[in-house]
Amino acid sequence: MEPREKFDAALPPAMAVDGGEASALARRAHAEPPHPYRAPFARDMARVLHARAFRRLAGKTQVFTRLPAEGLSDHFRSRLTHTLEVAQIARTVAAALGLNTELAEALALAHDIGHPPFGHAGERALDRALRRHGMNFDHNLHALRIVTWFEERYPAFRGLNLTLAVREGIVKHSRDYAAAGHPELAEYLLDEFPPLEAQLIDLADEIAYLTADLDDGLGAGILAVDQVREALPFFRTRHDAALDDAPQAAAKLAADEALRRMLNAFVTDLIVETRAQASALGAATLASIRRAPRRLAALSPPLEAARAATKAFLYANLYNSAAQEQEHAQAEKVVLELFDLLLAEPGLMPPDHQTQIPGEGLVRTVADYIAGMTDAFIVQLWTRTLGQR
Repeated sequence: MEPREKFDAALPPAMAVDGGEASALARRAHAEPPHPYRAPFARDMARVLHARAFRRLAGKTQVFTRLPAEGLSDHFRSRLTHTLEVAQIARTVAAALGLNTELAEALALAHDIGHPPFGHAGERALDRALRRHGMNFDHNLHALRIVTWFEERYPAFRGLNLTLAVREGIVKHSRDYAAAGHPELAEYLLDEFPPLEAQLIDLADEIAYLTADLDDGLGAGILAVDQVREALPFFRTRHDAALDDAPQAAAKLAADEALRRMLNAFVTDLIVETRAQASALGAATLASIRRAPRRLAALSPPLEAARAATKAFLYANLYNSAAQEQEHAQAEKVVLELFDLLLAEPGLMPPDHQTQIPGEGLVRTVADYIAGMTDAFIVQLWTRTLGQR
C-alpha cells in the first residue's frame, strides 16, 4: 500500500488561541485552581457535555418536528446528533489548520445550546411572541445566558464558569454584534473579529446540516434522488462518480456515497480556502486575525456557490415544503398559545423560574422557560393546560 500523501495546511502557530492557564482567553469569571491534567478548554468541553441544556438537545428538533409523532423515524437527526456532527467537522478543520482543537470542539458543542423546541419554527414563534413586547429572541445570546446563569452545577457560582474564549465564541461565532447596541456584551471584544476557532463554527454548522438534511429529506421521502440531481450539480457529479465506482450499489448507498463526497469536498475546501485567505492577508498572529478587514474562515467561490444553492434548494423543497407546513403551523400554535397562557398565569411555571421574574421581568422569564423545553415536554404541557380548552 502506498503511503498517504501528506496534507499540510497548518497556519503559523501564533494564529491559534493559546489554551494555557496563563492565557487571557482562558480566564474565567470566577477564579478556579488549575486542573492537574486537563487544559482550560478541555474542561469547558466537559462542562458543556455534562450540562442539562446539552442533554435536552436530544429532544429538540433539527428538521422534523415531533408533531405528530406517528411515522417519524428515530434515524432522523436531533439537535444533539447534529451538534456532534458539527463538533467532528470543527475539530477536523481546526486540527488541519493547526488551531486549538479543544476550543473549536467546545464551541461546536455549545453552538446550538440556546435553541428552543421545534427547530426554526419554534424560534420564529418565540421571537414573534417577544416582539409583541418590544423584545426579540436570539439563540446565541440565550446560549450565553444558559452557560453564565441558568446552569447550576457548582456551589461557588451560577453557570458553568466557562473561559472567556468559549463565551466570546458562543456570542460571535455566527454573527457580529454592534457595541453600541449591546453594552452588556462589552467584555466580548465586539470591535474585533473572533479567533479562527470561532469563525469556522458557522461554516462547520452549515456543512453538517446541509448534507445531513439532504440525507434526512431523502430518508423521509420528501426529497427524491432525481430531484436533487436535477437541482444540484454539486450533488449530481458526485452521485455520478459514486455510480461509476460501484455500479451495482443499492440506490440508497449510492446516495449516501454522494453525500459523503459532498461533505468531504466542503470540509477540504474550508480548510484550503481559510488558509489561503489568511496567507493572502499576510496574517501570522491571533491579533492579525482579530484586526482583519473581514472574517477569514470561508469557502472558495465555487464551493460557496454550491453551499448557497444547496441551502436554497432545502428551503424551497424541505424546510418550507408542503409536507412540513402543517407541522410548522402546529408548532407555532403551541409556542404562541403557551406563551400567552404563562403570561396570564405565571404560577404554572416552576418555582425556580418564578423567582426570576423580579429581576428578568415576566416576559423574558416566560421566554426563557419555553426556550429550555424539549419538543415532547412543550407538547405535554400545552396538551395538559390548553389542549382541552
